Amino acid sequence: MEVKCQALTMLILLITLSWPVIESLSDNITEIETARVLDAVLQNYAYTALVNPKTGVSYDADVPKNLTGVQISALRLRTGSLFARGVPMYKEFKISIGVIAQPYVERLVLVYQNLGNRSETYYSLPGYIYLTPVLGLLAYDGTDVSPGNRPELEIRASKEPVSIDFGSVKPAPNGSNPMCVWVDLHGHVNFTSVVSGNRCFTFKQGHFSIVAKSNSKSVPPSMSPSLVPPATSEAVKPDRNGGTDSRVWRSVISAVGGCVLVFLAVLALSIRGYNKRKKTRKMERAAESGEPLHTTMVGGMKAPTAMVTRTQPTLETEYVP
Repeated sequence: MEVKCQALTMLILLITLSWPVIESLSDNITEIETARVLDAVLQNYAYTALVNPKTGVSYDADVPKNLTGVQISALRLRTGSLFARGVPMYKEFKISIGVIAQPYVERLVLVYQNLGNRSETYYSLPGYIYLTPVLGLLAYDGTDVSPGNRPELEIRASKEPVSIDFGSVKPAPNGSNPMCVWVDLHGHVNFTSVVSGNRCFTFKQGHFSIVAKSNSKSVPPSMSPSLVPPATSEAVKPDRNGGTDSRVWRSVISAVGGCVLVFLAVLALSIRGYNKRKKTRKMERAAESGEPLHTTMVGGMKAPTAMVTRTQPTLETEYVP
């Protein structure tokens, strides 16, 4: 009973200490999952337009009424052709040669998204305003083009980056400069410079737009977007391959893992001490319930002695005839 109480106390303490981290992560994951669910829905509707599709031809698809304002399109390509030739222009995207798809499939489908007036709903950036709609480019397995959820692929530009030429860009507020923003499939937000007033570059798929800081009190780019993992003091740094700094996640996992290890160690020590005390009490009860020995004085000390001799000594000569 004692060890159970100790274990329960440690468990409550562990949950109390780690709850703020768990709560913040659950809020972040909820927003990311909402956007990812939207991607799956739009992929399914985009595939409805691929009826006997021709390779290299884009097909616009309709969306349900509750997503009015969102535009989607599907483009089926051979993976080898995408790598060798790229795509000169797919909506606002110019895909350079050398794009690699993983895992490898013979054919893939590029799904284009224009979230229009739904941009801030699914990709909120507190402290920033959108100067263009959010555009998405995602790759899926194109072996089967019938409607349904298809495996998502990872595409990466291995040579030149993919360029995104936005159309009209709204003017930025006074004192703010336009910035390219890229939200990857894990919800990490990356900021880069705008080129030629309306062009952005990327090496990986995801969602893209041009934003600017609002006139309200702003915070550093690495902290303001609600999609960025919380409790980080370092900016999320993109690299040429589209990677991001995952040290924040490793720190959180290490902290939670450390608490779990401490809890397990304390629990193991408590169980060991309980078993030792239990064994000692068992030996004491066994000693108390045994038959007491009679004692007698031998010199100046007490010594156990038998009261009755069970076998009387017999001389061997008594058996001699």
